[in-house]
Amino acid sequence: MKVFITKNIPEAGILLLQEKGIKLTINPTENVSSRNEFINFCKQNDALLNVGTNNLDEDFFQQCPNLKGIALFSVGFDSVNIPSANSRKIPVGNTPDVLNRATSDLAFLLMQSVARKSFFNHKKIISGEWNSFNALENLGQELYGKTLGIFGLGRIGFEMAKKCKAAFGMNIIYHNRSHNNNAEKELDAQYVDFESLLKQSDVLSIHANYSKESNELFNKDAFAKMKRNAIFINTARGKFHNEDDLFYALTNDVIWGAGLDVTNPEPMKQNNPLLSLPNCCILPHIGSATYEARNAMAICAAQNIIALFEHKKMPFCVNEEVYS
Repeated sequence: MKVFITKNIPEAGILLLQEKGIKLTINPTENVSSRNEFINFCKQNDALLNVGTNNLDEDFFQQCPNLKGIALFSVGFDSVNIPSANSRKIPVGNTPDVLNRATSDLAFLLMQSVARKSFFNHKKIISGEWNSFNALENLGQELYGKTLGIFGLGRIGFEMAKKCKAAFGMNIIYHNRSHNNNAEKELDAQYVDFESLLKQSDVLSIHANYSKESNELFNKDAFAKMKRNAIFINTARGKFHNEDDLFYALTNDVIWGAGLDVTNPEPMKQNNPLLSLPNCCILPHIGSATYEARNAMAICAAQNIIALFEHKKMPFCVNEEVYS
């Protein structure tokens, strides 16, 4: 069995695959230069271990009829046309659970960074603007007893809520497609509709799986319904928010600030005006960037490929219907 890996992954996953005698083709460069080159690599292999955001659409599946399975180096699978995979009985695996803590840690970091304008104040030191003490300058806000609203209270959202409740005694509200009974029992979380989530949250943090229905759900209208002291956090997918509308909200005192680990589009250009705002903290999509999380992701992806090789069900399959 031959597997194409679009970018290098931690050795923990590579070794597992090699031990099984699976032949690996690892892209030697950071990025495949073109879609045609990417598809040509896939045509020469039996399976794909996809690292990054290559668009695995209907056209991709039509051009790669040889593929028997796909392992994603991510939790999200919005880059894959699942109906196209299903129609060809191609299992698609992801890497759930192993980055819950790392991603929630980053959301927690961004929340505090925005509240205290830490990125902006750090830049003032670099630019030589750290002057004498002024009691009216550089004021942030405290988070004690505030309300955390979570859009998508799954495993990562639960970890974020748990941190916020333990550290700051924050009240937890959330909006999901269904109730999270565990969060309601352990964290006294309260289910609310989307409108109430916008209006009641002091901090609103996105932890949902992206879908086309939620594209730019957080736009000018949504920001206008939020509190003026509200902090908007997105560590899920950049497509959840409209970046122009977010800039307007941040520069017109519609909301207090924003912390982003994901942008729309991505990667963000270095001259993006959001980067210059004192109330916006942005990181380059590093939510899972810890040794522990990335090693665990590599192992999950390898286990999905190995199961395919051994004619077994992928342990982390997102479209289990292909096995029925």
